[in-house]
Amino acid sequence: MELSVMFFGADRAGPAAGPPNHAAAYEDILAVARAADELGFAAVWTPERHFQEVGQVFPSPPVLSAALAVATERIALRGGSVVLPLHHPLRVVEDWAVVDNLSHGRAGFSVATGWHSADFVLAPGHYDDRRARALRDIPLLRGLWAGETGEFTDGTGRAVAVRPQPTPVQSTLPLWLTTSGSPATWEAAGRLRTGVLGATVGHNRTDLADRIARYREAYRAAPEQPGTPGRGTVTLMTHTFVGADDTEARRLVEAPLKAYLSSYVRQTTANRGAGPAAVPPDGRQLELLTEFAFERYLTWGSLLGSAATCAKTLADLRELGCDEVACFVDFGLGRDQILDSLHRLAALRKDLLT
Repeated sequence: MELSVMFFGADRAGPAAGPPNHAAAYEDILAVARAADELGFAAVWTPERHFQEVGQVFPSPPVLSAALAVATERIALRGGSVVLPLHHPLRVVEDWAVVDNLSHGRAGFSVATGWHSADFVLAPGHYDDRRARALRDIPLLRGLWAGETGEFTDGTGRAVAVRPQPTPVQSTLPLWLTTSGSPATWEAAGRLRTGVLGATVGHNRTDLADRIARYREAYRAAPEQPGTPGRGTVTLMTHTFVGADDTEARRLVEAPLKAYLSSYVRQTTANRGAGPAAVPPDGRQLELLTEFAFERYLTWGSLLGSAATCAKTLADLRELGCDEVACFVDFGLGRDQILDSLHRLAALRKDLLT
């Protein structure tokens, strides 16, 4: 099982943080990515976020990945995730082909359907059928990446045949499909023979075992597709901080993780696509909700604790059928704390590979 580093877009929590300093945030991202590269992590994932409190510095994964490409040497650079219905597939392929060239063949990304209605100010006509669009365009992405010509409508309304440029280094595009937990999405990833990018948060072990089994069966039953491996990749995202001991880890992560969970709830209830049932909780309700989520998450599914505690969780995830753990590191901790945790996590990674 591999370990990778994932950015999720949380700003530092608490009143002491002051107004956003986005330039400093990019410096932190570069520092963490360089450390992950040197420590031998498999990949660094960057999200796509628009217009929200969470993820202000992540509007464009390929732009940021291009910077990371020249700041690192061996680590894979992945978009986690690219909201495909917001973009023309040609532009997605062209942007990531640039990253692939700058990184000498280290690019890849996970396709997301999108979920927040506000994001779709970029493509308002694509919101209602966003899932169908994303699944439909995955084979198109693969073909364009492989150098096939596609037929599209030009500015005069005529159909023209075009081939995206530049030519990528990798002949096959490494692809995942992002899921928030729907069994149908896990099965779709298997049928399309992509990897699947899921999360431990919000799920129990039994749920994830069921989802992984569905994915494996769908992948085995799917027809072979050029360049896809015989076995798919299950990547699970989880919040991560490896502390000197369990007590220190809990003390350091409690405030920032609760603040992150609160901001996520507020963002979710602000989503018009969630329907009238999404009523924002009041202050006390939000406090109780985040306290429950925090305690539940410490019980199972997170890498928050001592090295020994996190090693047990990693062993459990491997037994569950997980191929890669994408470690959320930026949920409000400072750069030095994240780097200390990464060094402890790197030691665990060596044990996993032996």
